Amino acid sequence: MTVDRLIDLSGKTAVITGGAAGIGKASARMLAEAGADVALLDINAEEAAASAAEIAAECGVTAIGYKCDVMLEAELESVIKKVAEDFGTISILVNNSGGGGGGQEIFENLTTEYLNKIFTFNVYSVFRFSKLCLPYMRKSGYGSIVNISSMASIASSVNMTVYSSSKAAVNALTRQMAIDLAPVRVNAVAPGAIKTYALSTVLNDELERHMLKSTPLKRLGRPEDIASAVLFFASPMAEWVTGQTMLVSGGGMQTLD
Repeated sequence: MTVDRLIDLSGKTAVITGGAAGIGKASARMLAEAGADVALLDINAEEAAASAAEIAAECGVTAIGYKCDVMLEAELESVIKKVAEDFGTISILVNNSGGGGGGQEIFENLTTEYLNKIFTFNVYSVFRFSKLCLPYMRKSGYGSIVNISSMASIASSVNMTVYSSSKAAVNALTRQMAIDLAPVRVNAVAPGAIKTYALSTVLNDELERHMLKSTPLKRLGRPEDIASAVLFFASPMAEWVTGQTMLVSGGGMQTLD
């Protein structure tokens, strides 16, 4: 197989949750550059549509934005059904939606309601989307699920008890799904500190200098750094790789403390 064929995703459809911006949008664009048609799911319908139009124009593929709140199971079911109707198939799923943490989870103030919210956002959505897309992958003869985890899943940091635990659960879910869903491949990417809107809400110059002290490559990550790992796992290049979590963090561990 030639190098070009190893990353050729022509004829495949990729679903990207949280696809309107940041890591999700960068992943959608990179998969599109490899030839995949892309469905961008996001709670922000206008931004998803705009990002899809931009990718379609730049990459010459079919790209459509869809409104989807991953916290609402009924919306998950309806949007995947609509994607399958519009594209005819689903071959790749990037479970990118997630959130929480940010060093704000003071243990004494945590509630069961909050825990359920974060696990629904970060873990249950991975399970639900994967289950919904699986039949289409099996029918298409090609299936790759890429879950976006976090460096926080393996690194300890202050006031991130629930977020870190939820991302550790994503790693475990990835390993178990890889066994149960084969030959559909299931892998995860664990980003370090990536310059997205989410990080901007807590990042300042002092914190960035602190993070760079423990980062051998001496810069924080860009969404495209994570998108490159997503492309690897999604493509035929990784056809004998499953159940893995790849840490993409510039060689270090960027923590909030």
